[in-house]
Amino acid sequence: MNIAFASTTGEKIDQHFGWSKSFYMYKIDKEKIEFIEVVDSSLEPEGEQEKLNYKIQTLGDADIMYCTQIGPTASKMVQASGIHPARVAEGESIAEAAKKLQEMLNDNPPLWLLRIFHKAQSRSA
Repeated sequence: MNIAFASTTGEKIDQHFGWSKSFYMYKIDKEKIEFIEVVDSSLEPEGEQEKLNYKIQTLGDADIMYCTQIGPTASKMVQASGIHPARVAEGESIAEAAKKLQEMLNDNPPLWLLRIFHKAQSRSA
C-alpha cells in the first residue's frame, strides 16, 4: 500500500491536508516499510475546489493519507478519489504511524484496511 503523510519535516505528521505543502510517501506491506518519495504539493491554485483537486492529484496512487486535520468537503473528495483519509494527533511520528499500520495488517486487520490492502495488491500484480 502507498501511504502519504502530511508533514513539514518527514519525521512527524504535522499538517492539515489542505495546507500541506509536502507529503512523504511510503510503501507499506506485511514485511517492510519503504520510503518512496517526497511529494511536492506547494502550488496554491485559485479557488477552494481547484486547490483540493490539485492536492488530491499530487497524491497519485496513494491508498491512505494521514494528516492532522481535514475538512468535510476535502474528506469526501479524498475518499471519492479512492484514498482513505486518516486523522491523527499533531506531532505523531511517521515511523510510529507506519509501524502501527503494519502491525494492524499483520495482526487482525479491520475490514477497511483489508479492502485497501487487497486493492493495492491487485494494482501492483
